[in-house]
Amino acid sequence: MISNAQHRFVWLLRFFFCAGFNVFASDFDTIGVTPLRAVDPSLIGTGIYVTQAEASESNTNQNQFEVGPIPVGQPTNLFTWISSSGSATTFPNAVGTESAHADGVGSHFYHIYYGPSPGVLHVDNYQADTFYENVIAASIATSGRVVNQSFFFTGNPPDSVVDMTYDNYVARFGTIFCSAVGSGTTAYPPGAAYNNIGVGVSDATSSIGGTPDGRAKPDLCAPGLATSFAAPYVSGGATILLQAAARGDAGTNISAASDTRTIKALLMNGAVKPSNWTHTASMPVDATHGTGAGVLNIFNSYKQMTFGQRRSIETTSVGTGTAHPPGSNPGNESSVVGWDFATISTSPSQDSVAHYYFSLPATNGNYTLTATLVWNRPLASTLINDLDLFLYRTSDGVQIAVSASLVDNVEHIYLPSLPSGRYDLQVLKNSGTKSIANSETYALVFEAFVMPLAVSNPSGTVAITWPLYPNGFTLESTPSLSPPIVWMPVTNGVVISNNSYQVAVNTPGGMSYFRLRR
Repeated sequence: MISNAQHRFVWLLRFFFCAGFNVFASDFDTIGVTPLRAVDPSLIGTGIYVTQAEASESNTNQNQFEVGPIPVGQPTNLFTWISSSGSATTFPNAVGTESAHADGVGSHFYHIYYGPSPGVLHVDNYQADTFYENVIAASIATSGRVVNQSFFFTGNPPDSVVDMTYDNYVARFGTIFCSAVGSGTTAYPPGAAYNNIGVGVSDATSSIGGTPDGRAKPDLCAPGLATSFAAPYVSGGATILLQAAARGDAGTNISAASDTRTIKALLMNGAVKPSNWTHTASMPVDATHGTGAGVLNIFNSYKQMTFGQRRSIETTSVGTGTAHPPGSNPGNESSVVGWDFATISTSPSQDSVAHYYFSLPATNGNYTLTATLVWNRPLASTLINDLDLFLYRTSDGVQIAVSASLVDNVEHIYLPSLPSGRYDLQVLKNSGTKSIANSETYALVFEAFVMPLAVSNPSGTVAITWPLYPNGFTLESTPSLSPPIVWMPVTNGVVISNNSYQVAVNTPGGMSYFRLRR
């Protein structure tokens, strides 16, 4: 922890030790790196310039903030170290000293073996005070496309000032900030900023309860000893998505696919819900347990990106605050997975609705639907436009789900058991007193699926198979469907082959039943 006349930063790790390979391997399974590498080992953040801003570890040594090249397995020429003492491209150097915390954060970001994005183009490693004063507050463009911040502010300047300073920076430059929200009963800045991606830790030790002004933070979570190490996993995910967008994996609209709003929506929509996940119509993600939209899964986010941009089928207008049922357009989205980046406009007395119609054909089982809407707080604004997300059944106009926060700049719908049918996913921009500008640019990501489970019996061994995507499922079994039913995880080794998971099981002496749980 450090302090000076202007700021107090707190680094977010109470202790650090060198984690073994098995810890990182397990995390790679959880955050979707393992299936991603199986499908495309070249997705490692190649070509993306990143920034790592670090608070000093020591009260007596204000410049103990540096990543050491050796602990992260990277060459010295990958780094530039920057503090109030200057900048350096050699290590060790005169502008700072090595930090175990910085080494740990870097390992979870771009370590040559253990990081999700070891192929980054360059790392600017800033001391946090210098970064905030000379870059963020000074509104100076930086080369880093993704910035990891595993620290939080306390004291001066006030939280609202810090949040607005970061929001203005994102609105001006489009930089992606992945920021730890801290530990306690509230989410701290800069992870609490509207336009940052606030990151919690998936073991529920991160900040809970959202922000002091009632917004739902964090946006999502990831595994780690503390939020310090969860944040760089998300930074690695953002870096991979930027690489994928730049090479055209999301389609020809590269600028839209790589926008900070689209990346944030993709990361949130690809997250896997933990068992205790909860939210309400007015609290779009889980602030109660500090898990946000769920646990990071980079593979899910990447796959949703690759389905491409899906424009709304139609846009309609209704009177301010009046009903907005499904429209009459018979068209449907060509895919029930995809994303959009669009602008929606209202008049002073008319709400505007963008309609994304889709049809879910009858199948063996219900669908899982996830949809995430993200927009930014505008430059130099203390307020945001009010957008809502609705799902209607078109056959009878019944509202199925809604996310309508009055304070958040994200909305999120999650339905784990949606019947087949035709639906209208609506983005509503409110007008009147809920509008600060006539138009708003948003990112929307949606996914609907039924997960198949195949069973075969080659050579007397039962083989269970299911697709890599959607990811994040656990295979369970039970010997009987008579109550009380006890489902147990199948612990047999899982093999990835032909874009599928495969497990060989033996069922001697009786019947076994299997299911996938996520």
